[in-house]
Amino acid sequence: MKIIFSILCMGFLTALSAQGNQYNIDYESVEDKVITWRRDIHQNPELSNREFNTAAKIADHLGALGIEVQTGVAHTGVVGLLKGDLPGKVVALRADIDALPVTERNDLPYRSQATSEFMGESVGVMHACGHDTHVAILMGVAEILAAQKDKIKGSVKFIFQPAEEGPPPGEEGGALLMVKEGVLKNPDVNAIFGLHINSQTPVGKIRYKAGGTMAAAQSFTINVKGKQSHGSQPWSGVDPILISAKIIDGLQTIISREANLTKEAAVITVGKIKSGVRFNIIPESAEMIGTIRTLDYGMKDHINKRMEEMVPAIAKAYGGEATIEIRDATDITFNDPDLVAQMLPTMQRVAGDANVQTQKAVTGAEDFSYFQREVPGFYFFLGGMTPGNTTPYPHHTPDFLIDDSGLLLGVKALTEMSLDYLNTP
Repeated sequence: MKIIFSILCMGFLTALSAQGNQYNIDYESVEDKVITWRRDIHQNPELSNREFNTAAKIADHLGALGIEVQTGVAHTGVVGLLKGDLPGKVVALRADIDALPVTERNDLPYRSQATSEFMGESVGVMHACGHDTHVAILMGVAEILAAQKDKIKGSVKFIFQPAEEGPPPGEEGGALLMVKEGVLKNPDVNAIFGLHINSQTPVGKIRYKAGGTMAAAQSFTINVKGKQSHGSQPWSGVDPILISAKIIDGLQTIISREANLTKEAAVITVGKIKSGVRFNIIPESAEMIGTIRTLDYGMKDHINKRMEEMVPAIAKAYGGEATIEIRDATDITFNDPDLVAQMLPTMQRVAGDANVQTQKAVTGAEDFSYFQREVPGFYFFLGGMTPGNTTPYPHHTPDFLIDDSGLLLGVKALTEMSLDYLNTP
């Protein structure tokens, strides 16, 4: 029965694909607005859980379109609900709205000169990951879909999410808190779509992967206890720095000798070691912190289990003690294969077959994964690099740049994916 339904769905969407602009939408009428919104938001960035002005702009826009608006979701999030004229399913569209503690370094007329406080320090603030484009794109989609109510079978929920980059220490936030507060309920969401602009993908291209597409991110803390002694007499103590080195070496064998890397990539990285106060003292303790990245739930469980077994065992072998604590940061960004297959003809119609490309998984992380853990989701990458550019700047850097000409394709893709999904039997 499921196979027959899938064949019918694919046949329906293939028919749509052959018809070009199925909904006769004048997308160009919103392009200038989307670019203007993006530049305004870029010039006025706000850090995670502090996106007060950004949220107000979004809420005002949605309200002016006649969309039901809820504010203060997960602190500063905004949710809009557009009910179509006909009954049907519910699709959600998500855009993240927060910026980063980065000082912008370019000559753009709309560059950010904002500053704020981050972890007790004064910092520059910049949309160095493209969330400003995500907001503007979704505002454009909302404007178009609000004018298409007669074509909507069901409802569209617009989720403008704060704190994707992570809430400040001691606070909750982001997608996880939105889910906890019921953003996927009332009405219940059937599927969710999201995109991420990419500075290293040419404008006009869309890239995606079915299954695990971005990694689960976990952090870990390892505390090693040894025995302090004089640096000239190591035999009279237990060296926690030596034990730390052996633990780091041992952890890498989990990746190189135990993880099936033909299945998916995995990473264990120790990013910081803190121990000792003087050159001639073997200290009593050491602390290590790091990250784990996985793209498969079975591999994640195995790596966690082996780390928890290996760390105390290695320390014991060298006469010391060690504990490890592993904490989840984000889950695996997992694109539902059936949903991807269902929506692929839409993306190909919108962007052109040659411009929709599969890609390898990436070990970066996205808290969009928490929405996908609850409902089927599809998260894809949108080109933002000027064609011909051979030295694009990476995300999260002061020189990060996005070509505004790439935004309209994001508007088209999310709009037509929503309409096709809702209009599919």
